[in-house]
Amino acid sequence: MTRGDRWYDIDAWTVRERGLDLERLPQSESVFALSNGHVGWRGNLDEGEPHGLPGSYLNGVHELHPLPYAEAGYGYPESGQTVIDVTNGKVIRLLVDDEPFDLRYGRLVHHERTLDLRRGVLTRICEWTSPAGSTVRVRSTRLVSLTQRAVAAVAYEVEPVDRRTRVVVQSELVSNESLPGPDGDPRAARALRSPLEHEEDFAQGGRLRLVHRTRHSGLRVAVAADHVVDGPGRTVTDSESDVDTARLTVTSVLEPGERLRVEKFVAHGWSGVRSRPAMSDQVEAALAAAAHSGWQGLLDEQRDHLDAFWSRADVEVDGDEEIQQAVRFALFHVLQAGACAERRAIPAKGLTGSGYDGHAFWDTEVFVLPLLICTVPQAAAEALRWRQSTLPVARERAAQLGLRGAAFPWRTVQGPEGSAYWPAGTAAFHVNAGIADAVVRYVQATGDERFERDTGVELLVETARLWRSLGHHDDRGVFHIDGVTGPDEYSAVADDNTYTNLMARANLLAAADVCKRHPDRAAGLDVDEEESASWRDAAEAVHLPYNEELGVHEQHAGFTRHQRWDFAGTRADHYPLMLNFPYFDLYRKQVIKQADLVLAMHTRADWFEERHDEEQIARNFAYYEPLTVRDSSLSACVQAVMAARTGHLDLAYAYTAEAALMDLADLEHNTRDGLHIASLAGAWTALVAGFGGMRWDDDGLRFAPRLPPGLRRLAFAIGHRDRCLHVEITSERTTYRLRSGPPLTLRHHGKELTVGVDAPAEGRVPVPAPRRSPEQPPHRRPPAALTKRSDDSRPCTVCASDRPGLALPMIPAYPSFPRCRAHGVHDGKRHEPAAAKDGR
Repeated sequence: MTRGDRWYDIDAWTVRERGLDLERLPQSESVFALSNGHVGWRGNLDEGEPHGLPGSYLNGVHELHPLPYAEAGYGYPESGQTVIDVTNGKVIRLLVDDEPFDLRYGRLVHHERTLDLRRGVLTRICEWTSPAGSTVRVRSTRLVSLTQRAVAAVAYEVEPVDRRTRVVVQSELVSNESLPGPDGDPRAARALRSPLEHEEDFAQGGRLRLVHRTRHSGLRVAVAADHVVDGPGRTVTDSESDVDTARLTVTSVLEPGERLRVEKFVAHGWSGVRSRPAMSDQVEAALAAAAHSGWQGLLDEQRDHLDAFWSRADVEVDGDEEIQQAVRFALFHVLQAGACAERRAIPAKGLTGSGYDGHAFWDTEVFVLPLLICTVPQAAAEALRWRQSTLPVARERAAQLGLRGAAFPWRTVQGPEGSAYWPAGTAAFHVNAGIADAVVRYVQATGDERFERDTGVELLVETARLWRSLGHHDDRGVFHIDGVTGPDEYSAVADDNTYTNLMARANLLAAADVCKRHPDRAAGLDVDEEESASWRDAAEAVHLPYNEELGVHEQHAGFTRHQRWDFAGTRADHYPLMLNFPYFDLYRKQVIKQADLVLAMHTRADWFEERHDEEQIARNFAYYEPLTVRDSSLSACVQAVMAARTGHLDLAYAYTAEAALMDLADLEHNTRDGLHIASLAGAWTALVAGFGGMRWDDDGLRFAPRLPPGLRRLAFAIGHRDRCLHVEITSERTTYRLRSGPPLTLRHHGKELTVGVDAPAEGRVPVPAPRRSPEQPPHRRPPAALTKRSDDSRPCTVCASDRPGLALPMIPAYPSFPRCRAHGVHDGKRHEPAAAKDGR
């Protein structure tokens, strides 16, 4: 994809698709997905077909399936969990003079879909001529309510263009839809056929209802719909239902200039304990609330909710319109993933697709929650309360593994471990420290003492107990954590992974501190002074491997002694490596799937900055860059932060673009399975923590801003301790303004500043010290790493801009990078994108 052949118009507040490419439907269905964290609707066409992947999801609704093993072993999970497609309430079929409105036939005159990021709606305008020559215009608007968690709605209008036309609209609820077969990608969902068993169907007037129960997980799902029909006097309706379908049929004859409008309100509910009558009553009540608001009321509520969100979360990027659009797209989808999750997981794909079987990973706490903590803190708190609700299962898992405390799962829908591959699942204990870290960061940012007492203490204590029992002191008193897998999934079952050890260290200290602040709560968990002291002892003695000869921290003990991967002998089409080489070979070589030691320098910046100078941090970054192939979407944002931190601003800019455009440009060619929610959150991290240099800890907020040459201005708002702080950065100066709350003291490049509502503060932006740019593996270089900024003022071939320094001579690897920072390829040269890469 190039800017000259872009899929979506670039606009600051919308994502608009002009025309319709059926081959790209799976990808656009993810991009145009609507959700509120409880209900998720993929962006399927209104009529249901054609589709890439039909998708209607309820957070937590899943089916169980056995996990096959060639050789089973003690402690292996016995059952897997897969998110299922629940009853689809989106479907509105249309017949035009007895011919189905199907875009695969007839002539498509016009088709446009727009995701409005400020209104929170998906709109569609379509003009179509049937094979028999009847032309109709269809308009639809769809929303999933951010204020009424059970409710989604569609307004659907049809009008004839040039002659009298008979139209039939069929508004349906459909269960057990046919799903596409497996495509061989191990990250795609396991297709479960007809997982819903019928319990109730109902159709009367404009009211429809279906109730089903999953076969194995025993979850009851209820979906109901009501309608408001507005058409000419000769409009008639009829309704019917059976085991998997409930349908309202609306028939009318329309003259040119007349319209038939159907407003459809859909309510969703599920439970593992409520009875069938109770579930029917639940969705009927949700419909009553939606009817009370009405269509316009739902629109107004949605806009008001988003206005409030953007006032405290917006990021403004001057100088790159595509990044501006992408970061707002990212913020919108992260909000959708967590807004109404209410003690449910935030899956890796949100509710936009079934990729990874709908599982939540460590992504949530390490990548998504930092954004939510600063923008929608109540959503972050609910995600952590969900983790707390799964503690009984996590304690059982730890006991099964011979450990104390709680062992949270590598991947799960509702709590039990769902990974059948233990080196990357069970051994990835760092997920536990990620949860603890999110607890600490949430309390630091909000000051929510009630949350700390009711939720934080228990999570911190049980994860600390895990680390104390997992690790051991050697005969010199050094504390080691052996046989674990860190964030980099190309290294497994290693000793003393630096990221894991540093995160465990912070977890142990935080648990000791919180028990001191809440002694009665600690006593209720049987924590005594001896146990708390043992956590501190282990934390202070934890081993952090370092290669003195190279002068770098090791990713894990002995990593730098491994043979380097043969990058020169690896073809571009052999990436991602995990799909082309055995893990055994990857595990024993110096090759990194995703940032690991570099991630440690980001998440534990306090430890590195207290003990090491800038040169040590830069040396670490430079060592691991040539080894990191980014076969995971989680890597680019972390590398962006640390590239900015070490003064490689153009490199940071390229990585930021990669994280931000992961799904809009489908860079990994698997957006069809759902959006990469962590990478989207990472786009915010790259801008705010990277170019904004923002960090927070017990000492408050710190900023070390610096912009790449391609950006003129960066501005963002964050919440911190009942305040709303606005930060505006240019190449020379940063201005801090407090929009609400008491005065705030922060640090700007180490200098203390105090800002009040009527007293902004400013600080100069220093120029970073020049350093040699680090190398990247062949075929895996980010776009700008292959270029130098051009002094050439030859005009761009698209807009004839001759602004010096804005054009880039070659952008061979990135399919959507600018000519003149606005139009892609300079001086007429078009370059093909590098080979596709996959991975989370």
